[in-house]
Amino acid sequence: MIVDTARAAADLLRPLFADARGEKLAVAHLDAGRRLLALDEEVARGADSMALPVRDIIAAALARDAAGLVIAHNHPSGDPSPSPADIAATRRLAEAGERLDIRLHDHLIFAAGDCRSFRALGLL
Repeated sequence: MIVDTARAAADLLRPLFADARGEKLAVAHLDAGRRLLALDEEVARGADSMALPVRDIIAAALARDAAGLVIAHNHPSGDPSPSPADIAATRRLAEAGERLDIRLHDHLIFAAGDCRSFRALGLL
C-alpha cells in the first residue's frame, strides 16, 4: 500500500482506532516510495494520555530502514484538535527524524469519527 496523502493515511490507520477506549498510538513505517513497510501500535499506559515515545519510534524506524513515518493517535475526549503537547512532541519527532533522513510525513489525530492532519493544518 502506498501512503502518499493524508486521506490514504487516514484510510489505513482509522480502523485501528475504531474501538479504542483509551488513548492509542499507531506508527506507519514507509520506504522511500511511501510504501508501507510495517505498522506498530501502542496503547497508553495511563488512563487518558500518551506521551509520544520519540526515541522508540526513531529506533523502530531505523531497525526497519524506513525513510518516512506517519503517526496517528486518538483523543478519547472527542476533540481531534492538536494540543500544545501534541504539537511540541510532533516537532521533536520531526526534528529527530530529519537528522537521520527519516521524514515525518504526517501526524493524524482521530476523535469522534473525525480526523485532523498536522500537515493539512500547517503544523508540519
